[in-house]
Amino acid sequence: MVVVLERVKTTVSVIKADIGSIAGHVVVHPDTIAAATRVLAEAKAKGILVDFYVTNAGDDLELIMTHRRGVDSPEIHEVAWNAFREAARVAKELGLYAAGQDLLSEAFSGNVRGLGPGVAEMEFYERPSEPIAVFMADKTEPGAFNLPMFRVFADPFNTSGLVIDPKLHHGFKFEIYDVFESRSVTMNAPEEIYDILALIGTPGRYIVRRVYRRLDDEIAAVVSVERLSLIAGRYVGKDDPVAVVRVQAGFPAMGEVLEAFAFPHLVAGWMRGSHHGPLMPVPQRYAKCTRFDGPPRLVGLGFQVKNSRLIGPVDLFDDPAFDETRRLAQVIADYLRRHGPFMPHRLGPEEMEYTTLPEVLEKLKGRFQKVEGAVKAAEPRVKSELLSTKPEE
Repeated sequence: MVVVLERVKTTVSVIKADIGSIAGHVVVHPDTIAAATRVLAEAKAKGILVDFYVTNAGDDLELIMTHRRGVDSPEIHEVAWNAFREAARVAKELGLYAAGQDLLSEAFSGNVRGLGPGVAEMEFYERPSEPIAVFMADKTEPGAFNLPMFRVFADPFNTSGLVIDPKLHHGFKFEIYDVFESRSVTMNAPEEIYDILALIGTPGRYIVRRVYRRLDDEIAAVVSVERLSLIAGRYVGKDDPVAVVRVQAGFPAMGEVLEAFAFPHLVAGWMRGSHHGPLMPVPQRYAKCTRFDGPPRLVGLGFQVKNSRLIGPVDLFDDPAFDETRRLAQVIADYLRRHGPFMPHRLGPEEMEYTTLPEVLEKLKGRFQKVEGAVKAAEPRVKSELLSTKPEE
């Protein structure tokens, strides 16, 4: 008798939250990491998780978990919620700054989405060798991944495999998420790259949420899309997104993925979530934001996944090859800081609406007087709600 073994999918879940940090918004305390580790270790012992790795990116606690329960599993999300709650309890005991900041609710309701934590999950059948990269950002928003994701999966000047690898040559599908209206559109590269760019060039509203290989619809990448200010209706801290990318053997090589971060592009966030700054790829030991609460940082960890177990990690940006990127980021940071409170260093008005600036401006409203004879600005001749900076009523 021939026994046919059923293939089981592996799920990688990366869930993060700011639950409190030392000396302001700088770095997670090791005791909070230990508290979260205990919760995840218990879940592993019970068979809920197969494996896990707990770390931090700046002041964000990062839970990297593997299991076989699929995306959006209530059990997995409850484990993550309990880990964050326990870490927040320790943070409060230690008097850490902004303890429990990202936990916007007291009660778990079956899924952490909408409760504050950021979530990036993907499910797949493992290849014989399954390397992945996990990226964790601090002091920025989910749209920070738009440019590098486009370069990795749609730009042949970044990813040579798009030209010379038959499995990549068919291109990739981009699922683009509208954070204002909670809707998405899927577009194909390379045919629709101009339309893709028309959307994701507005990273405050449109976010590359998932990327699929067009050859077989295999998941290639996933990005957290939670925006705290849009959930809470006010500024409660920057979103600090996470992403998972599959690499090699039918996907872009690890080096092609990392190449997309060799340019420290401008992202929104930094001090008080109100400024543009360069995204600086750093090794784990430099994952602490100090200068003007920044500049925004990116940590990358590489793993092998085998039978749902994590092998690694490798600290992907702990390499002199990124020293020049970091130096350029410092130059850009110097240049932007000289602008002080002026745009383009400070974010535009559509983003500042969710910060504390409206409270300051409100007291000035009654002091404005109409100027006789002045011409009021005309409405644009062509308008699109897709370009609106506010959610529809």
